[in-house]
Amino acid sequence: MTLKKIVGIDLGTDSTRVYLRRAGIVVDEPSIVAFNNRTNRIIAVGLEAKRMMSRTPTHITAIRSIVHGIVGDFDMAREMLQKLLQNKNLPWSWMTEVALSVPTNLTEVERKSFEDLVREAGAGQVYLVEQPLLAALGSGLDIYQPTAYLVVDIGAGTTDMAVVSMNGIVISKRLKIAGNHFNNEIIRAVRDEMKLHIGEPTAEEIKIGVGSAIPQEERLEIMVRGRDVASGLPRELTVKDVQVRTWLVRSLKLILESVRDLVEETPPELVGDVHKNGIYICGGGSLLRGIDELLEREIGVEVKVVEDPLHCVARGAGMIADDMKTYQPILNTFSSLGIGDESE
Repeated sequence: MTLKKIVGIDLGTDSTRVYLRRAGIVVDEPSIVAFNNRTNRIIAVGLEAKRMMSRTPTHITAIRSIVHGIVGDFDMAREMLQKLLQNKNLPWSWMTEVALSVPTNLTEVERKSFEDLVREAGAGQVYLVEQPLLAALGSGLDIYQPTAYLVVDIGAGTTDMAVVSMNGIVISKRLKIAGNHFNNEIIRAVRDEMKLHIGEPTAEEIKIGVGSAIPQEERLEIMVRGRDVASGLPRELTVKDVQVRTWLVRSLKLILESVRDLVEETPPELVGDVHKNGIYICGGGSLLRGIDELLEREIGVEVKVVEDPLHCVARGAGMIADDMKTYQPILNTFSSLGIGDESE
């Protein structure tokens, strides 16, 4: 038992990661809740609930409580966060302080819902920090220097992009096109072109197994099983990388256009810095084969996939949890909204 614990939380559409001060990431679970419709009680959260996705009987529903990076179902998200904060890897304490990652360009109502969510889940103090800022921190970029970095975080529910300079965000954009949107495009295309019904877990397998943004040296293919559209019977077929690439073209084009728009809206001096420093991409979407090369070719700036792109936001939140005093200027970003007023 401790008097106070300080944690950094990356509350994502796909996964929730909790970084305990000076201990590292101790919780890494899917942001999914399974509940019983008859009793209205939660029966599983995290990995256990994810295993139930698309496999539950009618009286059990497995849902994502965070949708497009924001709170989709407040009650479910609160229950999920409560259970994750009671994880055996986290010590019990009288008080919990939380540095929480949030998407860019939130409305005041959305910010308030994040703060209320974490407070009701058991935190006494909540600091909201925008994801690209945490991603830059977690990627080892020196955000205190008077130079600009362009960070693109392609997550599951949203793609957050921002120009970061002098420990703040100069300009940012948020898109609802990201990993889950890629999956939905694959589901739709397999149904329309190949006449096969598949679920989200299978679409994820296809994306990871053979998905790419540009042609690859070796040709990839994967066997998938689903339900035939016409007969309703099980069927197996082969999906090739070239097919998946054509299915993802439209989504990738929208991400590219948004990055280009962001660069065009950035002050000229900072664009010069971005050209010199390059573009940093992270999040699960950055692992799509060739996405860095596609961005580099289209934007004309060197693109780097950060080290361990899935955990860089959680690492950034953890750096703040480890040293609240040093990062106080970042934590005061939202003080005008009544968040983070109660500094020590």
